[in-house]
Order: sequence, then structure tokens, then C-alpha cells
Amino acid sequence: MSTDKTESDPNASINNGKYRDAEQKLSPHHDQRSDPTDISVLVVHGISLPAGEFGQPYIDQLFMGTLDPEAHPSFAILKGLRVSAHMVIHRDGRIVQYVPFHLRAWHAGISHYCGRRGCNDFAIGIELEGTDTEPYTKEQYQQLARVAAALVEHYPALTAQRIVGHQHIAPVRKTDPGPAFDWQHFKQLVNQQLHSEDD
Repeated sequence: MSTDKTESDPNASINNGKYRDAEQKLSPHHDQRSDPTDISVLVVHGISLPAGEFGQPYIDQLFMGTLDPEAHPSFAILKGLRVSAHMVIHRDGRIVQYVPFHLRAWHAGISHYCGRRGCNDFAIGIELEGTDTEPYTKEQYQQLARVAAALVEHYPALTAQRIVGHQHIAPVRKTDPGPAFDWQHFKQLVNQQLHSEDD
């Protein structure tokens, strides 16, 4: 069962769980949601592999299950790790989608939000290539705001108020996207996108 309101519209931003302006790859690290109509939180993450390095192929390899744990000394702890996000937004604004939104990506881990545990069941996860301390790029904010607005418009239970960071659903355990992420600026961009779509 698809939750897409516009799956028959080829011009829609989201069709069959896929974002129109993203490169599409299918990660093997996903499964079915227990309730595909229950998509009500957007989780923003930050990631870099190796830590603090950008533009490498390793994030893609991690989510596609092809990362060589011997490619870098820090990758040893990632051996056998099965994780994914719905999409990654790179420093230059390029978007790669790894899991259709109506399926469950494995991004949140042990987590809780508004009294509910296991956020993977009802959340969409978007990774920004970056670190907790280095400013994210203008292109990333713009693309993330466009995607977030499209998701809010598309999924009835998801609102702009239900966009959080990994740090908010897994406090102490996770810190991303960290103090480098400007929430106020991002929310302003999302609201501008939503209002422009209403005009």
C-alpha cells in the first residue's frame, strides 16, 4: 500500500516514495514499515567518512553495503554494520536517495520521540554530509528545505514542527547534526518553501 497522494502525477515532487530531484540507488539495508501510513517525523543527521573528510565515496559504500572495513583505520568498527538513510545531501547539494520514503530505512537506532520508541518505524531520515562543528553549506540548506517542504506537503502526519535532529531522538548517544546546524535558518527556509507553494 502506498501513502503517496500523487503517485499518478509524473510531475509531482514525490512519486512512489521517490524524490524527483534525487539520484536513485536502492540500499539493501531497508525493510517494510509496520504501518506505511504512519510517517510523522523527519530526522536530520550529519555524517562524514572518514570523520571530517568530505567528497569521498565511503558514505555511499556504507549505505550500499559495500564498504571495505580495511579502507581506512577508523572503518574497523563499521565492519558488518547494516545502516541506511532515506537520502544523503552532499556538500554541493547533490541528493542521493537510498530508500523510498514508504519503506523503513535503518538510520535512527535506539531512539524515542514524543513517547514513542523505535523512530525508524515512523520517521524519514536524511543525512547531510558534514560534521557537528563545521558549517553546513548554502546548497545543503536549500536542498534540505525543498525536500522537507515536499515531504510535509505529501505526508499528512508530518508537519514542519516535527522535524528534529538525531540528537533530539537519541540524546547522549548521538550529537548530530550538532551545533553547526542552524535550525532557525533552516526552519525559515522551510516556511518560505511552504508559503511559496501555497501562492
